[in-house]
Amino acid sequence: MNRREIIAGAGGVALAAGLPRMAFAQGLVSKRPPVAERRFTSKAVEAEIARVKKKIVDPELAWLFENCYPNTLDTTVTLGEVDGKPDTFVITGDIDAMWLRDSSAQLQTYVHLTPRDADLRRLFHGAMQRQARCILLDPFANAYTRDPTAKSNLPAINDKTDMKPGVAERKWEIDSLCYTMRLAHAYWTATRDKAPFDALWGQAMALAVATLRDQQRKDGPGGYHFQRVDPSPTETLMFAGFGAPTKKVGLIHSGFRPSDDACVFPFLIPSNLFAVSALKMLATVLREARGDTTAAADAEALSAEVRQALDAHGKMPDGQGGEVWAFEVDGYGNAIFMDDANVPSLSALPLLGSAERNDPLYRRTAALAWSPRNPYFFKGKIAEGIGGPHIGMDMIWPMSLITRALMNDDVAVVGKCLATLKATHGGTGFMHESFHKDDPTKFTRSWFAWANGLFGDLILDIEKRAPALLGQRL
Repeated sequence: MNRREIIAGAGGVALAAGLPRMAFAQGLVSKRPPVAERRFTSKAVEAEIARVKKKIVDPELAWLFENCYPNTLDTTVTLGEVDGKPDTFVITGDIDAMWLRDSSAQLQTYVHLTPRDADLRRLFHGAMQRQARCILLDPFANAYTRDPTAKSNLPAINDKTDMKPGVAERKWEIDSLCYTMRLAHAYWTATRDKAPFDALWGQAMALAVATLRDQQRKDGPGGYHFQRVDPSPTETLMFAGFGAPTKKVGLIHSGFRPSDDACVFPFLIPSNLFAVSALKMLATVLREARGDTTAAADAEALSAEVRQALDAHGKMPDGQGGEVWAFEVDGYGNAIFMDDANVPSLSALPLLGSAERNDPLYRRTAALAWSPRNPYFFKGKIAEGIGGPHIGMDMIWPMSLITRALMNDDVAVVGKCLATLKATHGGTGFMHESFHKDDPTKFTRSWFAWANGLFGDLILDIEKRAPALLGQRL
């Protein structure tokens, strides 16, 4: 039993076949929990919602923004204390576990508001403290339990790997550690608040960097292996759980993609590019917030080494006389091209500071990803976009539409993406994990906080870059 089956069993897969395909938003009743039932309320976030909503002429789009943007705070956070310090546990939505990636991405959308709200800063402080404790518990895990002494509450408890109490799932994904570095950098940049970056956090980041080095596997197989008894090949790793063979060229091995699907070739290029930028971000926080120049230099050295390896081994021909970033390589010269909607993806590299948005290499890569050259690019009766193996064929992820709009300077493209997102929420008022290219009422995950927050980010981005789009009906 894998993650997608867990979600299905919890009611996370919805097929609203009886709903009309049009005019879903009749009445536009708020989908937010009643105020008394919200997990956390930020005055700064509420003010931001009110400010931006006034600028959105399309009532359904305004309704979507108001539902989606606060979803993480409304429904997924639990605040507490550990050893007298803030503690914040953040679930993904319909799974009661904390993913390092999802929790970081979910909170990133509010980071610009932290200078205005002391309670929100405390929530961030608690999240970074919880992430540090999770990493110190097991830096190879991707998801953790609410109770750090509890056994996994997922079927992952039966996986053939070094499972520990407090670990919900142990799929090694480079981006898990990188997202915590990115969140720390964003918070530090916004607030200059040193409080979260204590000795505990410093120890966790040292272990994170050491783990990334370990997975270069220069001197052996490294400290991670994973096997799962599952009929899907995307759920396990070959060769006793160490994955496909590679030539050790300085790139970092990843057992799994951000989708939690197994890599074909262990050098996942979008995640290695993310490691390059995240390690630089980490170095900034280590140097400025902690005064730890030695640790900062170590992070920068690894970043430079991985970047050099990417330039030498991470590209492939585009079939049109040019060159693009590969999706995965093995160091022997073998490569595959595709893209997956989950971020880091090739399409979303600038979102993570992993490429300049106007870099020709990135632009060629993103254009190829948004084309039939990508086996997971789907075009149907109602939408076109990118999905991935995690859900299967013909299922488009709203995340791909959001990142395409965020990364595009063509207002017409941004507007088309926004109109598609508005037309494909399936009557729920929220973004989903995926929807069928021909039928928006066939979707997965009605409660997926990362996608909701990212949609909020898009509206805020459009307000700055293309405000005229908010001043019209789509």
